[in-house]
Amino acid sequence: TSENDRILVHGQPLVTVRKVYLMCNKPRGLVTSAEDNKGRATVYECLEGLDLPHVGPVGRLDMASEGLLLFTNDTQWANGLLDPARKVPKTYHVQIDGNLEPEKILRMTQGIQDEGETLRAKSVQLLREGEKNRWIEIVLQEGKNREIRRMLKALGLGVHRLVRIRIGNVLLGDLEKGSVRHLTETEVEGLRQQRSTPSLPFRKSPRRF
Repeated sequence: TSENDRILVHGQPLVTVRKVYLMCNKPRGLVTSAEDNKGRATVYECLEGLDLPHVGPVGRLDMASEGLLLFTNDTQWANGLLDPARKVPKTYHVQIDGNLEPEKILRMTQGIQDEGETLRAKSVQLLREGEKNRWIEIVLQEGKNREIRRMLKALGLGVHRLVRIRIGNVLLGDLEKGSVRHLTETEVEGLRQQRSTPSLPFRKSPRRF
């Protein structure tokens, strides 16, 4: 082969599609899907008007949840992030009603049985509390379907808001709700190499809700 050779598919030259890596601050009420058979609004509304190749969400956030959602057309990169064996940590800030006693935290970190699955948080911490509700931070490594909501329901705790603020080394930061930005090269490579690490010491979140 030479630099002048071309690969043809059905007689047409094969065009290499540029790799795109995006982060979105998903608003509550959007479905993480390209289409919805019930006609509900989807996260692709956040991408309207952008000059992009086709991209797909990396994992999902349920309709009532908010925060950091990644998009890409690099399936190998996405599959690596979703590989359960890598246990990429995902951090959530959750507004709950009810008290979070130490025994409830222990149950969440040791594991709760629900619908034949073991639901387990890597860590749970109290962020702040008010008269009627409190904010907690939960770090997951597996991301089973509606895992946080199911754990809290099993403990008799209701969820007012659930916001994902971090995936691996990437923070939601101050990205406006409904907005999208490209990941930096450092963020892309950091997520490519990301694996679970010991829990970080508690520090206040740079973001308030």
